[in-house]
Amino acid sequence: MTKPPSIAVYPGTFDPITNGHLDILERALRLFDSVIVTVALNQRKQPLFTVDERIQFIRDALPSYGTRLEFATFDGLLVDFCRSRGASVIVRGLRALADFEYEFQFSHMNRRLAPGVDSVFLMTDERNHYVSSSLVKEVASLGGDVTGLVPAAVVHALAEKYRK
Repeated sequence: MTKPPSIAVYPGTFDPITNGHLDILERALRLFDSVIVTVALNQRKQPLFTVDERIQFIRDALPSYGTRLEFATFDGLLVDFCRSRGASVIVRGLRALADFEYEFQFSHMNRRLAPGVDSVFLMTDERNHYVSSSLVKEVASLGGDVTGLVPAAVVHALAEKYRK
């Protein structure tokens, strides 16, 4: 009997993707057959980049994963999206204690709503534990250098956005 492929979902706003996000994503790709990156449509956060731009940043940063890396957007419950795509795992990165408390609540609610969908938490690499998309945008908006915190394409795109 052939084992079905393991499919994980890595949800986030990724506005923009950081090297910390990419670290978590690459590690998830080592653990699972495929990972679906779901880019949140959360307009409440007033995204700086379009969904298409955010997806392209990730594709450009991780070109070698081909069909093992998929992209989607969704509106509604994450566990419903997972079930619709045959994913049994939600991947989340943890930077600090505050992340744990937030993720702990969501993990338990997701487990209650969909007992067959588990959460897997990966600790952020120590080089990226303080980096967030919000912080990167703030530093870039004030003219600071975010090289090494985000992919090169994002450094360039941030400079273009804030030059205007």
